[in-house]
Amino acid sequence: MSSRRLAVVVSLALLWTGAVSNAALAADNDDPYHVGETSRLFHPEVARNWRGAATEGLVTQIWYPVYRGTPESRRDIGLADRQFFRAHPAADDAPLSASHAKYPLLLLSHGTGGSAGSLDWLASALAANGYIVAAVNHPGNNALEPLTQDGFMLWWERATDVSEVLDGVLADPVLGAHIDRDRIGAVGFSLGGYTILELAGARTNLPAFRNFCSSPVADATCRPPERKRLNDDHVPVSFTPEATASMARAGASYRDERIKAVVAIAPALGEAFDNASFANVDIPVLLLGGTADVTVPVQTNIHRIAGLMPNAQVIMVPGASHYTFVDTCLPAMAKRFANLCEDGPGVDRDAVHALAIERSLHFFMTTLLARSS
Repeated sequence: MSSRRLAVVVSLALLWTGAVSNAALAADNDDPYHVGETSRLFHPEVARNWRGAATEGLVTQIWYPVYRGTPESRRDIGLADRQFFRAHPAADDAPLSASHAKYPLLLLSHGTGGSAGSLDWLASALAANGYIVAAVNHPGNNALEPLTQDGFMLWWERATDVSEVLDGVLADPVLGAHIDRDRIGAVGFSLGGYTILELAGARTNLPAFRNFCSSPVADATCRPPERKRLNDDHVPVSFTPEATASMARAGASYRDERIKAVVAIAPALGEAFDNASFANVDIPVLLLGGTADVTVPVQTNIHRIAGLMPNAQVIMVPGASHYTFVDTCLPAMAKRFANLCEDGPGVDRDAVHALAIERSLHFFMTTLLARSS
């Protein structure tokens, strides 16, 4: 680790109890907007059920700024019969704030087996600070439907989901005219972090990742816990024609030129990138992770990516683990799902969220909002 990046870790540790607590207080009390929430089902040209997904379209959750006096209702997040996470209050389908004619847009990509809602902590905070945020539930690889082999294995296809959601949001009759097309960014967590790096121009080396995972140094990246949700825990002997065609384009560029800056949180699949993978990434990148991440080990993932992308900003949060960066669990769920809900000694998940929000807002302020129209 470079001295500059080490200094970031040390300074965060020293400021942990003071600055982070103040950030959490500010996030609760000083947001300029209340949060509106709505959803869309976008129908891309190629129906997504080819991945075995339960839906043909792109189910998308959208958070956006509304007038501060708009009443918000308390919400929790999860399945219809089981709520997992505490969510920020929101106003369903409330009118977009008229404070500005246009707002910057951020696309959000969740981790493998997760959902748009599992990043509500971040999306709501961004919306409360003047961003429209759109998050797709990636078909075949989300918490709201069965996980499929194609949805789980064909990671590069997720970038096409995000680009097509961007098409849909820009064309939306309610929101489209209010989006500043010169100020569009993206945020992703875990496999979503990999996804937004693809959107920034990174290229995947699929054989390199397979070689890593079949070698003696293979680590937890090759065995994500969400894999247990698949009916078949083994790589299939044969693939559908669609999957075969997809694997042939794994190394293609999925750069979306409309996206001007990205934040990758605990990005996965670092071993799927090589020395040439980031040659065409010419937009600002922030990499943010936790020093105690063993689910997506830091040496083979965020640190490897940072080493291949020396111009990226890097922030490592002391003690934070992988799932520290998903929503805070409701008490009943915390007891049942300790691996997802519990953090290490001395780590306050809400404080980590507050820090990640503050750093993301600062990053987008200097990269998106500083852009001339």
